[in-house]
Amino acid sequence: MRVNPSLQQKVANFYCEKPLEPPQLFCDDDKVTLCVKCTPSQEHKHHMVYGVEEAAENYRKLFQELLKALRKKLEIAKIMLADEQERMVMIQEDEQNFKEMIETEYRIYFQLLNEEIERSLLRLQECVFNLDMKEDSLNQLIKLGTELQEKSQKILQTLSILARENVNKLKESEVWLFEQIGSLQRVTTELKKKCGEPALTLLQNARYSLERSESLLLQNLEPAQITELNLCQITGMSAMLRVFQRHITLDPETAHPCLVLSEDLRSIRFRSIQQDVPGNPGRFDFSATVLSLECFTSGRHYWEVDVGKATNWQLGIYQDCASRKNDMLKARGDKVLLTRSMMGTDCTFWVFPPLKSVSLRVHMHKVGVFLDYEYGHISFYNMTEKSLIYNVSCLTFHGTVRPIFSFCIPNEGINSDSLTICSPHVPSCNATVSPQSSLV
Repeated sequence: MRVNPSLQQKVANFYCEKPLEPPQLFCDDDKVTLCVKCTPSQEHKHHMVYGVEEAAENYRKLFQELLKALRKKLEIAKIMLADEQERMVMIQEDEQNFKEMIETEYRIYFQLLNEEIERSLLRLQECVFNLDMKEDSLNQLIKLGTELQEKSQKILQTLSILARENVNKLKESEVWLFEQIGSLQRVTTELKKKCGEPALTLLQNARYSLERSESLLLQNLEPAQITELNLCQITGMSAMLRVFQRHITLDPETAHPCLVLSEDLRSIRFRSIQQDVPGNPGRFDFSATVLSLECFTSGRHYWEVDVGKATNWQLGIYQDCASRKNDMLKARGDKVLLTRSMMGTDCTFWVFPPLKSVSLRVHMHKVGVFLDYEYGHISFYNMTEKSLIYNVSCLTFHGTVRPIFSFCIPNEGINSDSLTICSPHVPSCNATVSPQSSLV
């Protein structure tokens, strides 16, 4: 009578290979079942050998622990997959957002440059002396316009390439996570089934189940490493904007009682103990904030603030509640702010509105703020690198807009933060733009 080979193999798995007797022992080193006669053999002499029931119970407990770890990793993988899919959507939104920022910033470049060209043409018509010098200056401005056009196209192209590379990395990460989730689901299902099996069946292929589970647990779950799109830095604008730099001073009647103003009203310092100050309906009593004395109802304005001695701060513009008539500002609030927040050793920058995290590669000592009232535009600049941090457009201002300066009130401890408004580099907005300095 011939025995089916596959059945013969299944039977053999439950028995010792040499004497055909029911196994009563289990060699933990080799992960095989043994009969009593096999244990004195040389190959198992120094191995850890248990009874089948004891070994099965040990592996059942081990598999249950592995099952717990695998399920936890499965949940992490699912969360990471959702995060990667969300990042893919966000990177596409960021690309569009940065594209609009770049186009808006260069629109201002070209607008300022065209105005300077028009002024140069007027000077050429009015002045007959030094005609060659005037024409040379005009030619430099036209050349600068060409260079700016080429530069803007190059930055937009770089942005597109970086965004495409990021999307590809995220897609690869998504595929890999799908594979990991599939493997984890299969192994957890197999282990759960194995934990409920009889002793001999559970010990069968125990080594394979153990190694497969441990191999999956050793796989590192890491998100895709993508390139920050703000590497497409826009530089040079600050030199052109300094012709609009204003003499900004602080308004003591709006200052929070914890703020100490310098005599020249250009510096503020936070003090934990509140001062005894006169009551004023315009004074900030909730946040450590102060407004400028200067109010803007039209035109272009630029100012710089030294933030090197402050840890947590906010800079931007404030529109009086009484003058907020347009729906966008009502929905977004009465402020447009750049915020630096320090938590332990982690430093983050935020822009509001919208509430958007901004990455900066270097420590920033000075911030430039540019307001174009008619165009409803505000830009923030990192003056350490003379580059754009972020800009916000499509605002419609009504009435008075004022610069705003603020600190974070600490829950405990001492805050010694201070800010200083920088002196203007030029006396008035009538100064001309130097072609040589506008591409810093």
